[in-house]
Amino acid sequence: MKLHIGNLPKTLTEPELTDLVTPFAKPTSVEIVKDSAGTSRGYAFIVLTDDEGKAVTTGLDGKEVGGQTLKVAEARPRKSDAPRPTA
Repeated sequence: MKLHIGNLPKTLTEPELTDLVTPFAKPTSVEIVKDSAGTSRGYAFIVLTDDEGKAVTTGLDGKEVGGQTLKVAEARPRKSDAPRPTA
């Protein structure tokens, strides 16, 4: 399961985000999305098993971190990930 975590403090690092998630699950991957200058865009994606995803969503959604209230939800597929129709 891939989760989108929004409203992250811009100063939060990937190791710090991993530390936030670890009490609920061990993520397979953690990626804070950054702009071309390397500055956080304020959201991240984490990958874990389905059961762990539910635990992380329950545990972190609405939690305050660095003065920001986190928003956690299952990530929507990108348009580029959608299967292309066959002719």
